[in-house]
Amino acid sequence: MPLPVPNPLVAELSPPPIPSVQGWARAYSGRHGPLIDLSQAVPGYPPHKDLLRWLGEAAASKAYAGYGDIEGEPALRTAYALNVSALYGADIAARNVHITSGCNQAFVAAVMAVAAAGDAIVVTNPWYFNHETTLRMLGIEARTVDCLPERSFLPDPKTIEKALGPKVRAVALVSPNNPTGAVYPPALLNAIFEICHRNGVWLILDETYRDFLALGTERPHRLFSAPAWNEALIQLYSFSKSFCIPGHRLGAVVADQPVVVQIGKIMDNLQICASRAPQAAVAKGLSALVEWRRANRTEIAARAEALVETLGEMAWQVEAIGAYFAFVRHPFEGVSSVRVAEELAKRTGIVTIPGEFFGPGQERYLRFAFANATVATVSMLRERLQGFTLA
Repeated sequence: MPLPVPNPLVAELSPPPIPSVQGWARAYSGRHGPLIDLSQAVPGYPPHKDLLRWLGEAAASKAYAGYGDIEGEPALRTAYALNVSALYGADIAARNVHITSGCNQAFVAAVMAVAAAGDAIVVTNPWYFNHETTLRMLGIEARTVDCLPERSFLPDPKTIEKALGPKVRAVALVSPNNPTGAVYPPALLNAIFEICHRNGVWLILDETYRDFLALGTERPHRLFSAPAWNEALIQLYSFSKSFCIPGHRLGAVVADQPVVVQIGKIMDNLQICASRAPQAAVAKGLSALVEWRRANRTEIAARAEALVETLGEMAWQVEAIGAYFAFVRHPFEGVSSVRVAEELAKRTGIVTIPGEFFGPGQERYLRFAFANATVATVSMLRERLQGFTLA
C-alpha cells in the first residue's frame, strides 16, 4: 500500500534555510583563515557562570522533573511581568504572561490564538522566514507589505492600512527587525498600533532583540501605556538571546489575560509546558544579571560599529543595521543573492543568509548576523570581501 500523501501545506515548504547555508560552509577549504559564520543569530559569548550554575541546580532537582504550569513557572511569570513593567513604564501582571519554548513557539501560539485557516495576517517584506512558513503551514495567508530601502526598510503605516480587509486578523512586526536590523521608532509603532486598534485587528510585535537596541535607547515604545493596549497588542520576546541560552529555548508572550487563556489551550497540545529548569534559572537572572546583560549590549554595539567601519568604503553597502543584524547590499547587479552567498561561503569562508530567503525582491541583499563575531573577526571581512569576485 502506498504511503499517505504528505500534508501539502508542509510539503511545499523549502528545507530550513540555516542548515542549507551551513552546508555551503562545510565546503570551505580554510585557505583564507577561520570560518566567519554570520549566518545564525546566536550570541558570540557564553552564558554567565551563575546562570549555568542555576541551570545545573534546577536540572538536578526533583522539583523540576515533573510537569509545570502550562502558562509557565510562577516565579518567572512574576519576574518577567516586573521586568516588562519597569522597561515600558506600564502595569503588567503575571496573569498577562505566558512562557513558551522560544519565540518561534510564541509566534505559533499567538497566531493560532487569533487566526484560523483561510484568514490572513499582514507581514512585512522582507520577512522573518519562520513567520512566513508558519503561516503557510497553518493555511493562513501571509499578506505582505514592502519595506523599501529608501524608507530604511521601515513599513509605511498607510500601506499597512491598505492591506487590511475582512480576512485579516493581525499585523505581525519584528523590531529590531530580522533580517534587516531596522529599529522601528516609537512613533511608527504607535501609528501602526492605532491602525490595528481602529480596524479591530491584533498587532503581534516580536521584540526578540529589544535588549540590544542602541545604547541610550531605554524604552522601545509606549504601547503598553495606551489605555486599550490589551485590546490590540500581543508582544513576543526571547530570553534565549539576552541570556545566551538558545539551546534551552525560552520565550514569552505578553497579552490580555483572555488571550493568555487561549494560548494555554494551544500550548497544552504543543508541549504542555516549557522546560522548567531554564525557567527557574532565568527567573533568578532577570534581576541578578542586569549589569552582565548591559555589558553584552555594549559589546554587541561595538560589533555593529566595527561592521559599519569595516564596510564603510567598500562596494558592499550596509543598508540597515541594528541589534543582531545588518542588511548588506552586494555589488553584483543582476546576480542572485543565493549565488553570492554560496560563493562567499565556499570560497572565502564568510557565511551569510541570502536576501531572497526573506522574500521576493531581495536579490541584492545578504543578512549579516554580526552578533556572534568579535570585533577582531568582523575586521577580517575587509580583506576577504575586497578580493572576492564572480566569474
